[in-house]
Amino acid sequence: MKKTLLFIGIILFAITSCEKDDFCLQNPVTPNLILRFYDDVDKTTTKSVTKLYVWADGKDTIFNGVSSDSIYIPLNSLATETVYKLSNGTDVETFTINYITEEEYVSRSCGYRVLFNDVTFTSDNTWFTEFTPATLTTIDNQDAAHVKIYY
Repeated sequence: MKKTLLFIGIILFAITSCEKDDFCLQNPVTPNLILRFYDDVDKTTTKSVTKLYVWADGKDTIFNGVSSDSIYIPLNSLATETVYKLSNGTDVETFTINYITEEEYVSRSCGYRVLFNDVTFTSDNTWFTEFTPATLTTIDNQDAAHVKIYY
């Protein structure tokens, strides 16, 4: 009888001491920077860049000869500046992004994500004719383009 009660006690202890599994049901992604390319003559029309190459200083190529009117690029969450090179196949543009990072707690199962505040953009205007905006208050989502580039 003691063995049966001990066995039942161990089973009850094992069942009640298990933790409920936590699954991250939200999408707490650290946002990428989204660039959208537009025609510099008709500023309302998107324009694909053919043979687009994109790489960060000292890193491998992210986009290699693609044709697209928009791209997403990650920002370095461990620094306050990220520098990208964008090439249209003939010219190379240096695009610099400066920001202040902020960690945002999402939940125990999702952890943290990084937001980018006080974002500023600069370019050497090699093949871009202009871009807008030059500053952003924050990058906290990936729902729409953050920067319009005209070429």
